[in-house]
This record gives sequence, C-alpha cells and structure tokens, in this order.
Amino acid sequence: MVLLDRNLALLSRTAVANEGKIHLGYMYAGDPSLLTARTMMEGALAFAPFFQRYVGMPAQALATSVPAVYVVHRDSQHSAAAVKAYLEEVHQLISEVSSGRELAYFGLDLSMPPRPWSNSQREAVFSPERAIAVFDTPEVAINPVDLARVLRACIAAHPRIEVRLGRNVLGVDASDSVVRVTSEGNDGCTIDCFDHVVNALWEGRLAVDATMGLKPNRPWLHRLKYGISLTLPADMERPPSATFVSGPFGEVVSYPDRLTYLTWYPECLHGISAEMTPPRWATYPSEPLRSRVLSGTITAMSEIVPLLAEIEDATLSDAVVKGGVIVAWGETDIYDPESELHRRYEIGVTSAGRYHSVDPGKLTMAPYFAERCAERIIPSMYAL
Repeated sequence: MVLLDRNLALLSRTAVANEGKIHLGYMYAGDPSLLTARTMMEGALAFAPFFQRYVGMPAQALATSVPAVYVVHRDSQHSAAAVKAYLEEVHQLISEVSSGRELAYFGLDLSMPPRPWSNSQREAVFSPERAIAVFDTPEVAINPVDLARVLRACIAAHPRIEVRLGRNVLGVDASDSVVRVTSEGNDGCTIDCFDHVVNALWEGRLAVDATMGLKPNRPWLHRLKYGISLTLPADMERPPSATFVSGPFGEVVSYPDRLTYLTWYPECLHGISAEMTPPRWATYPSEPLRSRVLSGTITAMSEIVPLLAEIEDATLSDAVVKGGVIVAWGETDIYDPESELHRRYEIGVTSAGRYHSVDPGKLTMAPYFAERCAERIIPSMYAL
C-alpha cells in the first residue's frame, strides 16, 4: 500500500483542526427526516470498535471529553420545544440501532434519554438571556491531535505501508487492469500504477474525482473555520461541553485534563469557496488574524458562558488557533435554515471500477466508510 500526501506529515491539517465530536445525530435538527441522525449514529457506534480492531486501541484508550449538553440559543432556527422533540426522536433511534452493541460508543451507556435542565441549573452556568433551554446528552468528542499521533505511529510501524509525503496528486486514469496516479513533488511528475486507488482526500477530493469523469451534478461549498485550543488554569472552574443549536453558533469541548476547545461560527469562519479546488488556506493563521479570532471568540462565548470571561491573557498567549476546511453539499451557508449544509447523509463511497472516492462528510463517519470501501476492494484482491 502506498499513501500519497501533499503535506509534510500525515493528518496535519483539517484532521487535527476540528472539535473531534463523534456525532450521535443530536446536532441535526435541521434534517427532520432523521436520515442524517441515522447515518451519524451508525458511524459513531463503529468508531471505537474500528480502532480497537485495526489499531489495537481499546475504547477506553481514546480520551473522551465531558459529555455535551445541547443548548438552545435564543436566536435558534428551531424552538426549544422542537429541539426537545427532535432529541427525543434521536434517542429512540439510538436505542434501536445500538441494540446488541450497547457499549460500542466508547464504553458509554446510551440508555438515558436527553434530560432537560431546570431553570436554576441553566441560569447558574449559561446566560439566561441567550440560553433558553439546555439538555444533557451522552455525546462526546475525542482529541483529534492525539488520534492523529497514534495513527501516524501505527502507519510508520506497518511494514507494508509506504508513505510518500510532499506529493500533490494531479489526476487519475484507469484501464481494465490498472489505475494510474499522476503526482508531482520536488522531483517532478511521476506516474504510478496500482490495482486499486482510493481517493481519501478532503478539500482536494472533487478535483481528483473530476479527472476520472466523476463530476458532481450539485453545488458544494468549502468553508474555512478556525477554533481555539487552550489549557485552563488549575484554579479556574471548567466549563461544560456545550453545543449551541440550531444555526451559526458554536461549541465548547471540555476534557478532563482541562484542555478546552472553543469555536464560535461568526468569529471563526474566515473563508468560503464554491470552486472545485479551494484556496490553500492557512491551518494556523498569522497575526493579526490569530489575535482577532482569539479575542472575538472569547468575547462572544463569554456572553453565553459567563465563566469563560475569567480566561486571562496568560492563558491566551499559549492558546493554539487552527483552522480546517469543511466540505459539504450546498450553495448557501448555515445562516439559511433551508441550506443543504444542515443535512449530511448524502455521503459515502463512490466507485468506478478500481477507483474509489470516499466522502466521509464528518470525522464521525471516516472509520465506517473506510470499512465499506475495503469491502469493495478485498474480494478482487483475493481474485488476483
């Protein structure tokens, strides 16, 4: 197996620049069909078992965040009653889908339904003017930086995997017997032949698919969103993990070791493109953008989670600001309640002979679709 990556390290851009949420479906009240929720919970239940099976990582070895509460913002695209009803529907589906694999989600118990907070609980943690309802859920995040580190080590130790870094894939073409990949690097262009090719690129996937004649017949968007990672001082109260719904809001991801991830959509969105190949946006913004994202996010988040206002300049000086590209079908941003971006179920593996393109949609779905892709390849490999 050969892995081609244009970067100087595997899993070094969007893979480590996200909140790490392993979605159970609670996020997608904008898809009343529940198809997105059904898709996400299948991926979520497959996530930890995948890494245990193929990487030898027990479910408990993946450090998870404090379970997230879902907070209905006063400007939500859906009422508190509608969000409550949606969460209850999703929980019922989770109960059905997880039957027989109740502890597959990081060993956590998924049996308890989302619990609404009392007014006194809500007002003790969140701004009562901005948070109109809060619900407990079992949904967690993993630290994507730690996961990437484990995967890089696993790949490096595997005797049958060759990694070629600094190579940009230009295109793919196929015959009946082989698939040819053209790439360029410091040594110029090369053409390599393979029995099968898997396009597991992220923002580059559509452009490479097009060289195989797989051109989308629908609009898409690439969006650059930054987030902040920081370690809270020992004397500061830790905020809850919280996802604010529904619309252009954001979230807090809180880990037991006091690592905290923050993102607030209006402050952190700094690029949008409908081109097949988006600009190569910087993963780590330079000044003054870095400071603007930091201060703007902390200010906005403090208005809804008041204890975040206690974060001091000394903590912010060590904060990491990094951004990743969100790739999704749609032509309007999530400010539009009717945007296709609120749906994420039209994803998966597309195959053309020996060429396979994987659109995971979300981190949650990457292991699930990796197995689906392998299932298409393995039978033909045994036939060789």
